[in-house]
Amino acid sequence: MKRKIAAVLCCLAMTMTLLAGCGSGGDSGTNSAKETEQKSDETEQKSEETSAKADTPKEEQADASAKDEVTIGFSNDADSWDPCTGFGYTGSPLYSSLVRVNGDDKLENDLATEYSVSEDALTWTFKIRNDVVFSDKEPLKASDVAFTFNTAKEKATYMDLTMLESCTAADDTTVEFKLNKPCVTFIYTVAQIGIVPEKSYSDNFGLSAEETIGSGPYKLTQWDKGQQFILEANENYYGEQPAIKKAVFLVQEEDARFVSAKAGDVDIALTSATIATNEIEGMHVEEVESVDNRGITLPTVPDEGKTTEDGYKIGNNITSDVNVRKALCYGIDREKIIKEALNGFANPAYTECDGMPWWNEETVIETDVDHAKQLLDEAGWKDEDGDGIREKDGTKLAFNLMYFAGDSMRQAVAMSVANQAKENMGFDITVEGVSADDTVKRMFSEPMIMGWGSDSPMTSYMLYHSSNAGKTDFYNPEFYTSEKTDEYLDKAMNSFSIEESYQWWQKAQWDGETGTSMRGEAPWAFYVNMSHLYYVKDGLDIGKQRIHAHGAAWPLVANLAEWTWK
Repeated sequence: MKRKIAAVLCCLAMTMTLLAGCGSGGDSGTNSAKETEQKSDETEQKSEETSAKADTPKEEQADASAKDEVTIGFSNDADSWDPCTGFGYTGSPLYSSLVRVNGDDKLENDLATEYSVSEDALTWTFKIRNDVVFSDKEPLKASDVAFTFNTAKEKATYMDLTMLESCTAADDTTVEFKLNKPCVTFIYTVAQIGIVPEKSYSDNFGLSAEETIGSGPYKLTQWDKGQQFILEANENYYGEQPAIKKAVFLVQEEDARFVSAKAGDVDIALTSATIATNEIEGMHVEEVESVDNRGITLPTVPDEGKTTEDGYKIGNNITSDVNVRKALCYGIDREKIIKEALNGFANPAYTECDGMPWWNEETVIETDVDHAKQLLDEAGWKDEDGDGIREKDGTKLAFNLMYFAGDSMRQAVAMSVANQAKENMGFDITVEGVSADDTVKRMFSEPMIMGWGSDSPMTSYMLYHSSNAGKTDFYNPEFYTSEKTDEYLDKAMNSFSIEESYQWWQKAQWDGETGTSMRGEAPWAFYVNMSHLYYVKDGLDIGKQRIHAHGAAWPLVANLAEWTWK
């Protein structure tokens, strides 16, 4: 049995970051169900050893869990629990933020009671609550907010705060942000940064349970790095006390999570499309919608012998042909990929922001193999020698398609695309698993199965604005540039309100003649939006889940305070 959680799309709150994009993560699935069963004896022993590390004996856990505890089979823990270095950008029960995203995917106040933006869009002023204390009982003031943002900017991690000039506390309940340029998506940045205490902050902050202090509904009480961590309800939380008083997170590989779920050792476990078809007695599969897409980056410039500043080759003489790129968009059956590679646990993808308020619905395309063939014919790509592969001027319609080695999901998607492209259109695509280091070296000249998954329009700016072309951050390795696209994206960013900006994001995707979408210049071929899947014990209600970004772990527990046992 599976139960689908449908999310209502509205204004979402996150800025795209590197970690929310290209990385394969630990949630994509690396083992088939058959392989999992074969490994069950060995893995079950490991699972029992890990589970035994929890504070409470198994029998007592089972009794308590029916009331106010949960045990979670999780994919990873944190390198650090410090929001200033990026922890919790998808939401965290350990920290409060000025605003947050609810289960309806709408922005709502958290610490903030109200905020305003100046007419020139350069000054953002927030009023905050006066009744908040950190888990160490110290009061949270506007100075802590200013300290958090200034520290995050100073650390210059992947958290994008380049638009922030300064942040100051006018008084204990008023904080003022000065921007160096208009940035309509700044509110999303505000939503993703949890507030830390200036008084207790140090270089060791977030590196132990004792050095992790927030004001969210939970506090970190134990961390056995790489094995488990435990969250307990924060008795000093200013909001309603959560029904779940204790959450034990067991850090496990996917096969171990499956075995633990089957053995009844966990109440919820992350899983994947390769495993989720297996039934577990007393549990059901929850399927959460996401914008966690998979597609192919397609270098848009030819190989002219140029290299990046780091000496990496630029350009591809096959994919620089826009008709080739568009053929790969129109000539591939997305439903077939979903069935073959993902056991039906996905939805077709057409852009980086399907279904969002800033999405242009005109970007949807239907599979049309005849149209794809026509595009290739018109561009001079024809099978002249009868070997089933098209060529042009002696060059075969062939290229390597990279995916992160060890990611079985991306491999399956890549194989489906390669097989369809050959059968339907006469491509010769070689699928190749590569390391992250090799990806960085080769992604400017070779197509790559990439994954994104932010729910902010900032994603579109980072993916397609010419200022990001060719940077080693995975945003625009295709070297896509367009004056018209830049114009639309700049107008969007300079809009006074997010609602006002929607029209410009949409025009950037498709304005009736051109755009970043597959109907336009197609620097990407988008194929699927992954479903995020979890085995959940019957009787456990995980609340109304918002649409998930890339990665199936931390978005799940952002609303832990809303979970209940029925």
